[in-house]
Amino acid sequence: MLQGALAGLAIGGVYAVIAVCLTLMARLVRVINFAQAVVGMFGAFLAAGLARLGMPDVPAIIIGIAVGTALSGVIGLVISTWLPEATTSARSAVTVAALLTLLTLSYIIFGTDPLSFTVLVSGPACEVGGVIIGNITIVMIVMAVGVAVAAKLILDRTRIGIRLRAVADRPVTAELVGIRVGLVTQSVWLLSGLVVSIAIMIVAPAQTSDAFSLSMLVINAAAAALLGGFRRLDVALASGLLLGMLQGAIAQYADLFLLGEWLPLVVIVLLLLWNQRKVVWDAAR
Repeated sequence: MLQGALAGLAIGGVYAVIAVCLTLMARLVRVINFAQAVVGMFGAFLAAGLARLGMPDVPAIIIGIAVGTALSGVIGLVISTWLPEATTSARSAVTVAALLTLLTLSYIIFGTDPLSFTVLVSGPACEVGGVIIGNITIVMIVMAVGVAVAAKLILDRTRIGIRLRAVADRPVTAELVGIRVGLVTQSVWLLSGLVVSIAIMIVAPAQTSDAFSLSMLVINAAAAALLGGFRRLDVALASGLLLGMLQGAIAQYADLFLLGEWLPLVVIVLLLLWNQRKVVWDAAR
């Protein structure tokens, strides 16, 4: 079980990275971005496709990351241009449409067969309790922690963070005092797309490398972000890592394999029911 749990830390790091980005976007641009993982998937598939056509790995990877980042920016531009005052639900619905569109495009362009991705991180890093920890696990944990800590420090201790929080809390007032709301908002979309594109590019070779599986990483990450109420970066980080460890441990038992696959959805449903308990109790009174 320990071996499975530690092996699950690699994918848990991806969940944590995406969960932190989901939390930031919910706080700063009022969107639950269901397209958060699909832009990274599309960039990874593009890089793999270019490499298969003969392009050297490094330029292909750079182009893939750039395209994933740009796609995130385009989705943000559409939402901020046409739905600036819409509710969070309406804005989030656009990201669901983007998820389905990019997933369909990936099938059309790259086909339905898994592609071979360039391995960016490999090899063992250390041994814990007789279990070998891979370099990819260390890299993903460091990346997840780094993103969460950097976001927290920027939001709490820098002028940029003050502007970001002002845009999130009072966008109209922020615009009136001279803050370029459009530029700030677009920066959030681009940076989140960049971070997730890099994370998926790193982990894709070690995971089931089909478009659907990589795109649906957002569901697992959403469960982690929901544990923090889409507000707490530290909870999103810890929950993502823990969820990966639980899935890794469960995967060691063949009879419980499906439980690991359904675990994020179970977490989401239970949390939604728990969050609605007060409404139900008040109505019952």
